[in-house]
Amino acid sequence: MTKRTERLDSELRKEIAAILSGALKDREPTLSGLISVTEVNVSPDLKTAKVYVSVYSDSSEKSKASFALIRANAGFVRRELARVMRLRTVPELTFLPDESFEYGSKMDELFAKLHKEEE
Repeated sequence: MTKRTERLDSELRKEIAAILSGALKDREPTLSGLISVTEVNVSPDLKTAKVYVSVYSDSSEKSKASFALIRANAGFVRRELARVMRLRTVPELTFLPDESFEYGSKMDELFAKLHKEEE
């Protein structure tokens, strides 16, 4: 990964997070929960970007609905990015769920079970 793509990943992550919590929430009032952009990976040709998003809500149905809304509004987010970033072409965004938090909590539970069995 080059310095340029690393810098672009970071800048896109910051801007997408701002758009999701600002303009998209204004546009879609049903969007709920805490939305976190955990990682952005831009392809070397700068044409596509994978955006990993975590949605924390009080129920998994609300989280899934919010994530579906984010995916459905990928074009809107891309247009908003084009307005705030100075790029020749803004990459096409693919939103993916970030399941690292769930994986981490599952691993914590497994470790806790192991420690209880040892005692």
